[in-house]
Order: sequence, then structure tokens, then C-alpha cells
Amino acid sequence: MDAKDLEFFKALLNQQLQELLQQAGNAVVRLRDSEESLADPLDRAAHEYDQNNLLRIRDRESRLIKKIRESLQDIEDGTFGVCVMCGEEIGIARLKARPVAKHCIRCKTRLESLERVVGV
Repeated sequence: MDAKDLEFFKALLNQQLQELLQQAGNAVVRLRDSEESLADPLDRAAHEYDQNNLLRIRDRESRLIKKIRESLQDIEDGTFGVCVMCGEEIGIARLKARPVAKHCIRCKTRLESLERVVGV
């Protein structure tokens, strides 16, 4: 992968990271400000359901933040865009679709097939 591609992915990953961090900050404010006492059990249940969904989304986003930081470190280390299983380059199209990809499409397909068989 050439330097131009690396700069593109570095900028893309940094942009995604900033957006996720901003959303996380907004979520914290919403969670803190939403501590209200609801008398109606249905309102309380709906509120708790919304809070649980928000927390679940934030958990997924925190894992994505970790992957983005790892990918940025891979760019610095010179290992970005290389499959961790076979050592082949990951295609640019795959990286554009999923910049945090660690596996080429062939290895990822094998892993997913194995997961289906094992039931993980």
C-alpha cells in the first residue's frame, strides 16, 4: 500500500474516531440528564428500554473505538492492510468498506464458515 492510501485511511479512521468520541460524550450527557422519576410503570419501562438500547449501542461503539485505535497504530507500525492470518494484503475495496478489517476476504470467509460450523 502506498503512502497516499495510508494517509487516506489515517484521515478516515481519525474522522470516524472523532465522530464516535463526540457521540459518546453526548450519550453520557443524555444518560446523566435523563435521571428522572417516572410514576407510570409503562413510561418507566419504556425509559429503561431506551436506556438499555443506548448503553448497548455505546458498548458496540466503544469496541469500534478500540479497533480504530488499533488500526491507527497499525498504520504507524507499517502493518495496516495486511491480513493477520495469511499475511497477504487486504484489498483496498474491503478496507474502504471496513477500515478496521484485520483479515482479507478469503480468510474472513473461512473464519465465518468455521464459526457457523462450531456455533460460536
